[in-house]
Amino acid sequence: MKQAADRRRNGQSAERPAAEPLAAEPLAADLAVGQRLRTLRQERGLSLKAVAASTGLSIGYLSQVERGLSSPSLRVLTQVADLLGVGLGALFGGNAGTPDDGIVTRAGERAALTLWRAGISKQLLTQGDGALSLFLMQLAPGAGTGDEPLIHDGEEAGLVMEGALVLTVEGTTAELGPGDSFRFASRRPHRYRNPSPDRIAVVLWVNAVPQR
Repeated sequence: MKQAADRRRNGQSAERPAAEPLAAEPLAADLAVGQRLRTLRQERGLSLKAVAASTGLSIGYLSQVERGLSSPSLRVLTQVADLLGVGLGALFGGNAGTPDDGIVTRAGERAALTLWRAGISKQLLTQGDGALSLFLMQLAPGAGTGDEPLIHDGEEAGLVMEGALVLTVEGTTAELGPGDSFRFASRRPHRYRNPSPDRIAVVLWVNAVPQR
């Protein structure tokens, strides 16, 4: 009873606790992302030197990312994914097999991408290599993409489900709460963060990238 009263005083539902962050072993998460990046790069016949020349990142750093020795930021991932002609969803790897022909993603079979240094976790809610990817994203208290904006191909939209999100697109900054939604072209410089010092933010996020 005391815990329920405490939750009510903090603005939380007594029936539904605050969201728990998505957990992943940091080293395993970095290794999985690195392996996926290497596979996509090799499938496109690109050398590390070519990727470095196009992104401005060093060959040594890219090599460390591919080997899981460095944890890439969301900006780096979107930059490299853009070069490879894929959306972020492609970096999650394959989903567990289902009998639904890639149409349905079961709750227990979601692929995940954890940017543990940034405090951002994403679960991929869709399958396949299409233009559209749907994510369930959680941001730890104070987590965000940093001061340097993200710029990449495509379009994105979202719905804040829990907590708060501060979204900056070019010169416009807005704080969104549960039920607020957004949409913008991904080529517009953008960044976002969870402004709360003690609450997780949960956002349903859509990315659409042009097919190449």
